[in-house]
Amino acid sequence: MVDAGSALPSRARIVIIGGGVIGSSIAYHLGQLGVTDVLLLERDRLTSGTTWHAAGLMTCFGSMSETSMAMRQYTRDLYARLEAETGQSTGFRPVGFIEVAGDEDRLEEYRRVAAFNRHVGLEVHEISPREVADLFPLADTTDLLAGFYVPGDGRVNPVDVTMALAKGARNAGVTLLEGVTVERVLTRGSQVIGVQTNQGDVECEIVVNCAGMWARQLGERNGVSIPLQAAEHYYLITEEMAEVHAGLPILEDPARHGYYREEGGGLMVGLFEPVCAPWAVGGVPADFSFGQITPDWDRMGPYVERAMSRVPATLDVGVRTFFCGPESFTPDLAPIVGEAPELDGYFVAAGMNSVGILTGGGMGRIVAQWIVDGRPDVDVTGINIDRLADFQLSPRYRAERTVETLGMVYAAHLPGRSMTTARGVRCSPLHDRLAAQGAYFRDVSGWEGADWYAGAGAEPTPGSLTWGRPDWFDTWAEEHRAVRDGVGIMDMSFMAAFEVTGPDAGRLLDRLSTAHVDGPAGVITYTQWLNDAGTIEADLTVTKRAEGDFLVVASDTAHGHVKAWLRRHRAGFDVNIADVTSGLCQINVQGPLSREVLQRVTSCDLSAEAFPFRAARTIDVGFARVLCARITYLGELGYELHVPSDFAAHVYEQLVEAGHESGMRHVGLKALASLRLEKGYRDYGHDIDNTDNVLETGLGFTVDWDHEFIGREALATLRDQGPSCRRLVHVRLQDPEPILHHAELVRWNGDEVGYVRAGSYGHTLGGGVGLAMIELPEVITGELLSGGTWEVDIAGRAVPAEVSLRPFYDPTSARIRM
Repeated sequence: MVDAGSALPSRARIVIIGGGVIGSSIAYHLGQLGVTDVLLLERDRLTSGTTWHAAGLMTCFGSMSETSMAMRQYTRDLYARLEAETGQSTGFRPVGFIEVAGDEDRLEEYRRVAAFNRHVGLEVHEISPREVADLFPLADTTDLLAGFYVPGDGRVNPVDVTMALAKGARNAGVTLLEGVTVERVLTRGSQVIGVQTNQGDVECEIVVNCAGMWARQLGERNGVSIPLQAAEHYYLITEEMAEVHAGLPILEDPARHGYYREEGGGLMVGLFEPVCAPWAVGGVPADFSFGQITPDWDRMGPYVERAMSRVPATLDVGVRTFFCGPESFTPDLAPIVGEAPELDGYFVAAGMNSVGILTGGGMGRIVAQWIVDGRPDVDVTGINIDRLADFQLSPRYRAERTVETLGMVYAAHLPGRSMTTARGVRCSPLHDRLAAQGAYFRDVSGWEGADWYAGAGAEPTPGSLTWGRPDWFDTWAEEHRAVRDGVGIMDMSFMAAFEVTGPDAGRLLDRLSTAHVDGPAGVITYTQWLNDAGTIEADLTVTKRAEGDFLVVASDTAHGHVKAWLRRHRAGFDVNIADVTSGLCQINVQGPLSREVLQRVTSCDLSAEAFPFRAARTIDVGFARVLCARITYLGELGYELHVPSDFAAHVYEQLVEAGHESGMRHVGLKALASLRLEKGYRDYGHDIDNTDNVLETGLGFTVDWDHEFIGREALATLRDQGPSCRRLVHVRLQDPEPILHHAELVRWNGDEVGYVRAGSYGHTLGGGVGLAMIELPEVITGELLSGGTWEVDIAGRAVPAEVSLRPFYDPTSARIRM
């Protein structure tokens, strides 16, 4: 399957580094796209590292991400047909898969997952404990509530899969070489120009780092941040058992930390324990290819016993193998994929979090398409490498966070859960003051963000996670209503901020923006940035402070993407770009009484006539000078204050003192979500993404067609085609009890037409609210939506709903212009 004896070529257009399942899949899919000037370099032999010892599960059930499900389903289909194409077996056996639920929270989670998985085309059946026992007689089902059965899922041989992909790549004309170590990537400026190997240099235009658990170390040599970390991963294989046969389905019980499948006539019992052990934090040895880690029986004993208790017969037979090998995990349990923000032509596909085999085909297809087209054809906002930060490379950060991330694989995925390890890393200048107000902090892209407040001097006690109303629901409602009826203060210092200055600053930003942002000074403009295909790359504001002086503000999750987008498009423009996120503290004062509070601390006239909506000016607040923008993300009169970090505490204290008279309340991110979703404000990476265009997402109002911008031609073509059958719509539940979260199915006249992309509870509207992407058989109009019968599926229960193209709260936006 490799080109044995072949000399190292001096040039290839694309060099893939690493011959595991991911690298081999990318090579295969590039070949399928007709791109064959490709060289795959493996330092040892194909499958070395982690691929060779993978458990070989080929299961699709479990994700509520459309991208993840597409990868899994494509992968399963690919593995089923590769043998016929290449003559090399993948070992795919569709023996079926069962996920079991033994408590109410997991039952609701799996019902939600099952509904979404069916929506995207996966055959899933909810079955009784008796039916679980019929399919897997060895399992103890006495405490189970239900199982979820996927008959088409199964298992593969990871080595055979990789060899089949490699053979398919070679048959297409791709070159694969073993025994060649890439020592570093060669660059000129910010552009990849080649690779340095132990056998000489190879010139290239694009590299793809698929080095698995070595990817971080390779990336660091070129300043590319790939913060993955290897961890111990365990499975055992029992002696042969009479009741076990090759057709036994795979069983998975996350609550017992285990998965179970046939192996050599016995059972493989695999583990994802809740507290794991990082491995080789200082660096994975270069010669660790097909190695194993000495198992830690003392640490793993309780987890092993709990896992084996689901299949009690395993406790009565001998253990043939107790295996421990490394798998790499990422800070948020999502893969690291895409073009590195630091270098042009440097792609990464690593950090698979133990699902590399079952997503390998789909991942290879996505990355290959991305390289060929210059942009991905699926939503990558949750997996793009540019979502991560370089501080996450810290050995201590990786060691502490990885303890938790492996366990997250099998944790109950209830809403509101935040990572608990490696916390306190990035804090706002106001952190201690917010803590004194009883802030409950959660991880916000590595920042500490106040989610809600227990009150001054109180200790926030979040209680148990739930799909229903949390213990602090009333506190959340009070913060929400404070903004609707009075005034609230919010710390938004985690927002990304960039100064773009210089003679061509306005020309560059106009080129990037759908809106005309280089108009009069002292104006803030909400705009989108598009790619050449007319789909959305960023959702942000641009403030023109003076001629040649702009402030760009984007969400925390878009920080790296916006920074890279600016860098990649600055060529030919005389501009300076500075990341000033850490130098500014963003304090928002929002609500009908926000003007009176802010007016008490400034000499600037804030009247509607003197300081209209979208005005942005430097004002005094106490002894400080701050940029004040009259803008809102909550749907009320409000102001954003961009304060130099060294003045932040002073400005905050001035505002808090001035707010006492008006009953100003501290407001957290939970209320931000409910307020913005009542108004239908979009959030990139949650309810809009890189596959959407501004017309179908209701953002056409941001487009100024009278100027040239990236994506204009493609967008104009879509505009000229007329109204779409696909639209992002506002959803409100008519039952006041449930809360919308994410991925709930939307039905129109009984037919599934889409799902909720982002949801919350509308305390003003009195019910669950959200934004859903739907597709109907005819052009979507307000009249069509109001004439149908709408329901939202919540864990199998059909809840009546209203759907609209306009927000249910203040549809004319009169309140923000008060």
